[in-house]
Amino acid sequence: MIEFKTVGLFVLTAVAEIVGCYLPYLWLREDKSIWLLIPAAISLALFAWLLTLHPTATGRVYAAYGGVYISVALIWLWLVDGEKPTTWDLVGGSVALLGMAIIMFGPRNA
Repeated sequence: MIEFKTVGLFVLTAVAEIVGCYLPYLWLREDKSIWLLIPAAISLALFAWLLTLHPTATGRVYAAYGGVYISVALIWLWLVDGEKPTTWDLVGGSVALLGMAIIMFGPRNA
C-alpha cells in the first residue's frame, strides 16, 4: 500500500511540474495568453510543495522522481502532444521506472 501511495504522489508531483512548464511554453512558443503564467506559477509552487511530502531523504526522492517524471512525460507526449511513444520511448521509460523502484523500495540496510 505504501508503494502505491508513493508512486501516486510521484505522479501528482510530475504532473504539477509538467503543467507548470507547459503553460509558459504555450505563451512563449504558441503565442498564447501571458495570463497562463499565473496557473503555471501555482502549479510549480504545488510541485515544490508535493516534493516535501515524500517520506524519505531528499536526494533519494529527487533521484527516484526522475524515473516517474520520464514516464509521465511520455504519457503527456501521447495524450497532450498527440504523438504515440515509440518502442524505444517505452523501453526507456520502463528502465527509468525500474530504477525508481530500486531506489525507493530496495533494502536500506546495505
